[in-house]
Amino acid sequence: MKKADNYLLGMDCGTTNMKAIILSEDGDVVAEAGRPSKFLVPGPDMQEQDANEWWSNTVAIFKSLGEQAGSEVIKKIRGISISSHTVTMLPLDENGTPLRNALTYQDNRSAEELHYIVDTIGSDKFVRIVGGQPAVAFLPNKILWFKNHEPELFAKTKYFLQASSYINYKLTGKMTSDIDQATRTQCLDISKMEWSKEIGDVIGVDLEAMLPELKLVDEIIGFVTEEAAKETGLKEGVPVIAGCSDAMASMHATGISRLGECGESSGTTSLVFIGSDVKSAPDVPVVTRPCAVDGMPWVFDAPIQTSGAALKWFIDTFAAEERAYAEANNKNIYSYLNELALESEPGSNGVIFFPYLLGERAPLWNEYARGMFIGMGMDMTRADLTRSVFEGTAYAVRHVFETVKKSGAAVDCLRICGGGAKSRTWAQIKASMLHIPVYLLDEKSGDVPVGDAFIVGRKVGVFPDLTKAAEKIVKVKEIIQPVKEWEEAYDRLYPYYVEMYQSLDQDLKSLKETIGELRK
Repeated sequence: MKKADNYLLGMDCGTTNMKAIILSEDGDVVAEAGRPSKFLVPGPDMQEQDANEWWSNTVAIFKSLGEQAGSEVIKKIRGISISSHTVTMLPLDENGTPLRNALTYQDNRSAEELHYIVDTIGSDKFVRIVGGQPAVAFLPNKILWFKNHEPELFAKTKYFLQASSYINYKLTGKMTSDIDQATRTQCLDISKMEWSKEIGDVIGVDLEAMLPELKLVDEIIGFVTEEAAKETGLKEGVPVIAGCSDAMASMHATGISRLGECGESSGTTSLVFIGSDVKSAPDVPVVTRPCAVDGMPWVFDAPIQTSGAALKWFIDTFAAEERAYAEANNKNIYSYLNELALESEPGSNGVIFFPYLLGERAPLWNEYARGMFIGMGMDMTRADLTRSVFEGTAYAVRHVFETVKKSGAAVDCLRICGGGAKSRTWAQIKASMLHIPVYLLDEKSGDVPVGDAFIVGRKVGVFPDLTKAAEKIVKVKEIIQPVKEWEEAYDRLYPYYVEMYQSLDQDLKSLKETIGELRK
């Protein structure tokens, strides 16, 4: 490998893993390292992470990158960009020290506070202010829960940060928020692009004072400090940009470069991206956000709560027999489930799986949705049950696509990266479900930290043309075409997926309330 003159460091603080790469100007990944992120579950509907672990993992990852790449490469890193899962509530005191574990986007304990906020402001007005549908994943209700339930800690709180903002603070000493994640918090007045006084007044918090200064995604917020350099092994003075959500970094990593191309970062959750030349209305269930890709001014950005997580849950909960068979025959359990699913016909013998195991974000936006198998009979096989999980998560993607197409977006192909790109069966189901070819990206392409590196590379001049850089670096491994017979089956069955849930929506809401009462 020839030596390059310019390198970039991209890192993603993901839901279950933190990972970073050093990318050369030629598109070569010269070093990569990762560490798992632990979830803490202190009670029902609660999910937290330790910010101190974010930083200790960051230090370990950066040191590993330095050991792999060598000091000469480290000296030639021209910029750093960090993305993270969002939305997170991390309270810090006046010294920048975390006061408690961070509440992640999957923490649903603040549903009562959410309903209070929406009822007080009014649903239509709330949507107009924040530019999206209310959901328990977001920040206002989490802050209000914190204020109501932990008042002593709240009284010591000076700032609230997202995960990547905290790591940026540790690197540079600067307290900032990138505009991308800010638009996702539902604390931002989307028409003014500033922290909302109205939201703050309802929850009794001065958001302008407690949420950090807004910065553009690629704005240089500071430079690696002497102290951070000593801890991490990085060179002091390297520029650090504000960064973005893992969603935006994923979009860049998939190599989407023109209208009609869509992307899915298929991991624990799924992040779906669909470019648009028109801005959506704020009251649709999936809204557009500004996009930096030339010729694509807007992008629909739709998070689906469980995709890979649903498959893992199925393996852990139902697939003991399959795990034993795979182990006995020296097979990967995921590969075996791909084979097993194909023993069932499209439609899974009438079994429909609803992957709402942690509620659902786009396009339902409610915390009370629940996972369900509907249509099981005495003639159901394990292959039927397995295929229904693949199909149910694909129905969820179609639900997003159908919602977005009503707002005028074009959908010509789907580029999939992440763990979901390893499943040919899943891809075939999605291609048939959506009536479009699916492009499976190779292992390097679509990796979220690559997207981070693209963004900072453009800022510092290493990649002056993002579209050309993406076309050069992001590689398609295989193109999967729809299967005609499967398409026909899914077209007939998809309406049941939508209508059955709609019929049960209020019952599921009441059920969650009842279960909550029984737990008290």
